[in-house]
Formats: sequence, structure tokens, C-alpha cells
Amino acid sequence: MTSKKPLSLKKIGSYFIQAITGKETHFTSGSIKKAIFMLSIPMILEMLMESIFALVDIAYVSQVSVNAVATIGLTESVVTLVYALAIGLSMAATAVVARRVGEEDIAGANMAAMQAIFLGILISIVVGVLGFLFHKEILGLMGAAPDLIAEGSGYTKWLLGGNITIVLLFLINAIFRGAGDASIAMWTLVLSNGLNIVLDPFFIFGWGPFPELGVMGAAVATNIGRGTAVLFQLGILFFGWGKIKLRFKELQLQIGVMLNLIKVSLGGIAQFLIGTSSWVFLMRIMSEFGSEVLAGYTIAIRVIMFTLMPSWGMSNAAATLVGQNLGANKPQRAETSVWKTGKYNAVFMGLVSVVYLLFAQQIVGLFNATPIVVKSGALCLQVIALGYVFYAYGMVVTQAFNGSGDTRTPTRLNLIAFWLFQLPLAYVLAFVFKMDELGVFVAITAAQVLLAVLSIVWFKKGRWKTISV
Repeated sequence: MTSKKPLSLKKIGSYFIQAITGKETHFTSGSIKKAIFMLSIPMILEMLMESIFALVDIAYVSQVSVNAVATIGLTESVVTLVYALAIGLSMAATAVVARRVGEEDIAGANMAAMQAIFLGILISIVVGVLGFLFHKEILGLMGAAPDLIAEGSGYTKWLLGGNITIVLLFLINAIFRGAGDASIAMWTLVLSNGLNIVLDPFFIFGWGPFPELGVMGAAVATNIGRGTAVLFQLGILFFGWGKIKLRFKELQLQIGVMLNLIKVSLGGIAQFLIGTSSWVFLMRIMSEFGSEVLAGYTIAIRVIMFTLMPSWGMSNAAATLVGQNLGANKPQRAETSVWKTGKYNAVFMGLVSVVYLLFAQQIVGLFNATPIVVKSGALCLQVIALGYVFYAYGMVVTQAFNGSGDTRTPTRLNLIAFWLFQLPLAYVLAFVFKMDELGVFVAITAAQVLLAVLSIVWFKKGRWKTISV
């Protein structure tokens, strides 16, 4: 019986360099732990860049006004509906591309990538026109007060109007991840969010020759940063070094491939529409408690995203491993990858929850010193942190379903957890039992715990192993 030697720091450093430079993209053989590490590191760094930008963005906007922060909260609850479309299509792209790569059908992966981009452009044009024309009405429907609409509608106008940068950034990175080129997706977000962070204060506060745009400046900076990153992505797809390589002469619609993508993505879109529409209703409930409570909630959610993003990175690694190993006809290796990734994620999230429980007020206070804002935000952090270990497994297992192409099972589970359980519970606790915002926070945590438990039970049934995409 041989004992496994622990990895030396030198070896870990070597693996880290390989991971961020994309030296290895084949994950259907060899050590599962190494495969998880190689995929997770660039995906975690990618998501960390996204969450760092979210925190810096809210820190800048917090210096404008409480209304500005509340505007971001209300707008992003609507933008999450756009994310639902983008992420649903991205899940399909990751699943199909990963399966084709596992089958060593690179031409099929290229074709799937191209059709996914066509679909993304079509969706974003429709959303962009609606958002640009009806930005004030959208904020009004979300319960925004007239003074908030007057101050913040420009942010909504430009963020929704320029949503094509959000959609394509998500989608093309999902293509890279499905192919195992996770490091390219990481460097794309380094470029995007690095530009956002640098440009934010120039457009928000009017530094140098730039106009002072207030909260609208945050949306302008976001569009420039993400738009630049999308051009970088397209350059790699057509002229770069990634596994997926597109050709201009092949820019044509392939109805069969597109219909297959739509079929797989419908479950993913419905899955996230259920989750994000419930988010919209929660924001509508929170708006009843005033702009300061809403601002505290918005800050807390941004902080929470800072730690959920790395967890999503690990979860995305699980999705790629499942897709590629099913394509290579190795379902047991796919399942083992999921349980190991879930365990690592749970350890990380457990440590984070302790930090939130102990230092919630100090964390929220870094962004805004208004007592009601700090109290509301800290309470949100502490209550939601109670379910973090459950979230860890739930995220990994849900993404494993999606990576296999089984987007319908998570959709059904989201319907149960969010619409049939979370929303009624939030309303009853907040208004019937007079718990106010605390009732909403308790409902969020309870629903996520329920979703995690249901996901694990269904995953163990193993039906996801037989899905064809």
C-alpha cells in the first residue's frame, strides 16, 4: 500500500502557473484533484475580478448619494433578467462545447460557439432597444420614488441599452470554459474589470477632462470596459491561440445546431428567469422599507457576491469536468469530480461565513456610515451567512446538472425553492409577522438551503448521466 505524498509548495506553484497560462486543457484523464485545481484557479480568479469590480463600483457610487446606491440595486434586479438570458444560453454553450471537446469533435465545438454568439447578439439587441426607450418606466415599476428616478434613470438607460457587452462577455467566456480554456476567460475579465475600475471615478466624479455624470458614469465605464473585453474575446476566437477557432468564411446560420442550443438553453434560461424574477420581487418588497434599508441590502449583496463569485468559479469547473468526461464516456469520473469540488467549496464557504458573522457591521461600514444602512446591510450578511455551507454544495451540484446538459432539473427545483417557497415566505414574514427586512433575509437563506438539499437528492439519482446534447 503506497501513501500519497502531499504536494510541495514548488509543485503547487508550478500547477498555479500552468492554470493561469492555460498550459493544460485536457481533463478527461489523470488526477481529478489536479483537474479541479487547473480549472478552478483561473475560474476563481475570473470571478474574483468580477466581484472586486462590483465592490469598487459600489464604493465609488456610495460617495454620490444613498439614492445612487438604491438605483444600482433596483437596476441590477432588472439586469439580472438579462443575465438570465445570457447565463441560460451560456450554460448551453458550455455544455455543448464541453461535450464536443470531450468527443474530440473540435469542428462541432466551433460551430456551436458561432451559433451561440449569433443568438446572444439577437437577444441583446431586443433588450437594448427596450431598456434604452423605457428606462424611467422600468424604475417606476420597481417602486422607485420620483427623486430616485430623476437622479438614477441615466444609469438604467445606459446599462440596459449597452447590455450587448454583458451578454457577449458572459457567453464567449462560457465557450472558453467549455473548451477548457479557462485562463483566457480569466484574462478577459482582468481586462474588462481593470478598465472599469480605472474609468469609474473619471466618469462618476468628472476627473480631468471627463464630464461629471454621477451614477450614470458607472454605467458608461462598464460599457467601455466590457465592450473592450468583448473585442479582445473576438480577436482570440478569430485570430488567437484558444482551442476554439472561428473563420469569417464560416459566419453563417446553422439551423440544426442553433435549434439544439436553444433546446438546451431553454431550461437554463427558465432556471435563471425563475431565480432572477424572484429576485426582482424581493427587491420590490425591500423597496417598501425605504431607500436606506434598500441601500444596505444592495451593499450586503455586493459583498456577498464577492465570496459567491469564487464559489461560482469552482462550480463552473465542475460543469466543465462533467461535460468533458461525459463526452469521453466517463460518467463515474464526472460524478467523483462533482463531490470533490463540492467538498472544497464547502470548506471555503464555511470559513467565509465565520468572517461575516463576526465582522458584518465593520464590513458594511466600509461602504457607507449611515446607521440604518449599516444595520440593514449587516443583518443581511449575518442571516445569509448561516446557509453558506449549504450554498456551497448547492451551487456545485446545480452547475453539474447544467454541465451535463440537464438544465430542466434545476429549473424545476428553482421553481419549488424560489416561487413556491421563498416569495410567499418572504411576504408572510415581512408583512404578516411584521419582521420587515429580517423576514426577507430569513426567506432567502431558507430557500437556498432547501434548494441545496433537493439538488443533492436528485443528483444522486444519476439521471443526468444519460442526457445527450
